[in-house]
Amino acid sequence: MQIAVALFDRLTALDAVGPYEVLQRLPGATVIFVGEQKGEVRTENGFLGLTVDATFEECQQPDVVIVPGGVGTRALLEPCAIHDWLRHVHPTTSFTTSVCTGSMVLAAAGLIDGLEAATHWSTYADLDQLGAKATGKRVVEHLDQRIITAAGVSSGIDMALRLSELLVDDVAAKAMQLMIEYDPQPPFDCGALEKSTDEIMTRVITYAETKD
Repeated sequence: MQIAVALFDRLTALDAVGPYEVLQRLPGATVIFVGEQKGEVRTENGFLGLTVDATFEECQQPDVVIVPGGVGTRALLEPCAIHDWLRHVHPTTSFTTSVCTGSMVLAAAGLIDGLEAATHWSTYADLDQLGAKATGKRVVEHLDQRIITAAGVSSGIDMALRLSELLVDDVAAKAMQLMIEYDPQPPFDCGALEKSTDEIMTRVITYAETKD
């Protein structure tokens, strides 16, 4: 079972690494990091580098595709190599998935036209403009079309656990959850847009501007 994680410049690290930490432990799974060119890409703020080990051309029949999000997705909304690859491999995947604004790339490639899809809360309107239907749900499944999308960053772990269940069974998913000790008990309850305040949102905007 080959799981392909797409990499590109200025992606959000946890969008890729969170699902990787779950899925790489599944029996028979091999995770491969793919991109337009082999070599290092840098995450959003440039602090962390991840390595593309295989080009899109070298990964033609993955069983699972994961497209992470991040500021770098904005450069992938016009026709580009990842669109061609997604359209080529999706017909034979077991699941084609995205995390955060990775769903915008799926939409730009024409894979989720008219479908409800998850993305980061800041890009609902952008996703709608690309032909999908943005929702505040954490994970959205279209199993008949083998599409799963997850909301911002940390939700990729939730999606990967659900994938573990779909690919193996619920015991495997629970084993993965226990192995990574995924038992969230955050010290604050502000992980969704509706739980925010004006003061918090102002700080979010300030911090986001320093990253762009």
